[in-house]
Amino acid sequence: MLLLQPADGPQYYRFDNLSIFAGLVHGVFTREGGTSELSFKSLNVSLSTGDDRENVDLNRKMVAESMGVDQEHAIYLNQVHGEKFVVLKQDRDSGAIEDSSEAILLERECSDSYRSDREIAEEGADGIITDIKGVLTVMQVADCQAVILYDPVQQVIANIHSGWRGSIMNIIGRGVKIMKEQFESAPHNILAAISPSLGPCCGEFRNYREEIPEQLWSYRRGEYYFDFWQMSRDQLTEQGVLPQNIEVAEICTSCRSNIFYSYRKENITGRFAVAAGLICNGCDVKVKEKSIFTLT
Repeated sequence: MLLLQPADGPQYYRFDNLSIFAGLVHGVFTREGGTSELSFKSLNVSLSTGDDRENVDLNRKMVAESMGVDQEHAIYLNQVHGEKFVVLKQDRDSGAIEDSSEAILLERECSDSYRSDREIAEEGADGIITDIKGVLTVMQVADCQAVILYDPVQQVIANIHSGWRGSIMNIIGRGVKIMKEQFESAPHNILAAISPSLGPCCGEFRNYREEIPEQLWSYRRGEYYFDFWQMSRDQLTEQGVLPQNIEVAEICTSCRSNIFYSYRKENITGRFAVAAGLICNGCDVKVKEKSIFTLT
């Protein structure tokens, strides 16, 4: 990953494998450069940690502006450590929304603002997949993985929150499946990037026999520690993503809690932002479709 330090905004990292694509913006933000205080110091983007809302709003505004997106076009999901995805999809031919009995219509002119988090986040989901340009997807993490998937051929992105519960449910693999089924993505075209998160050095699960299925015990390192980085690599390759298209930050948030928030290390703390979006150059998308997918 490459660290960027803008003169007029907070610092963030970019993944090497995603940085070569002109149609994509993304950033893994550190905890520095924001307005929050005390345990939330300082670029906390979560409203559910006890931080002051005014500070969080200002922090979110800085994240969006760093990505070149209006704050009101940024989507923060209400992450629930489950297996649901929000899918925002436009019709490829007409720009109109596809007919679906499961869809909730959210109309918006590309030039108009809207509070997407009020409309979408309340549904509760841990992944968002879209082909709509000008929308910034943001995961809020502090030890959990944020996984960005990008198909440069079909121009589709996914941003996935994968904590240990999401990992054992294979939420990452399910994200690839949705990209195949809903957007005709070929897995060998998909690039994957996995954020700083709890590493095998600190991923201690003393109750793993009750919490983690036995078929995943092969990822145990030592008596109680698990390698969720390798688990995610394997879940991606099992769906056809090429190993050379996967970049793992391999930065443990617990070890580097001075740079990133870590719930495991600090308990009361903030959440750092992992953002990704398709660049909007003269967007003409008028409406979008929201569907909630729970795969079984």
